[in-house]
Amino acid sequence: MKRLVGVFVVLGLLIGCWGWIGLPQSAIAVNLNSLTLNSSPLLAEEFRNLVDDKMGTEFGKKIDLNNTNVRAFLQYPGMYPTLARMVLKYAPFEKIEDVLDMPDLTDSQKDILQANFDKFTVSDPTDALVEGGDRFNNGIYR
Repeated sequence: MKRLVGVFVVLGLLIGCWGWIGLPQSAIAVNLNSLTLNSSPLLAEEFRNLVDDKMGTEFGKKIDLNNTNVRAFLQYPGMYPTLARMVLKYAPFEKIEDVLDMPDLTDSQKDILQANFDKFTVSDPTDALVEGGDRFNNGIYR
């Protein structure tokens, strides 16, 4: 019985490694000029990247309080991590000034937020930017 199992293991390894022993493998090429996905205006709109569209607005130049992840606040003293985490927790905001209505804000935290109003913007939340835990921990470590 042990020999039979051994034979099956060796046979399985040989079959599994078939491509590694130098046998030629056929490749299938696709003529990219024949693909006509963008010929239809309906399809072109359907596959539009909404995040790239948002990057062309103020979102690419300022911190969007409704869409930015917590690490974007690192560049502003006093914002990271406590205030940044609070902003993400209580978002979305309709206007920038609504950030001052968050509960449990101290006077010094309100001063920090007001000092940075010119660096903030607010837009509608985009699912690709706010779904899941990436907004709080996007996996980029120093």
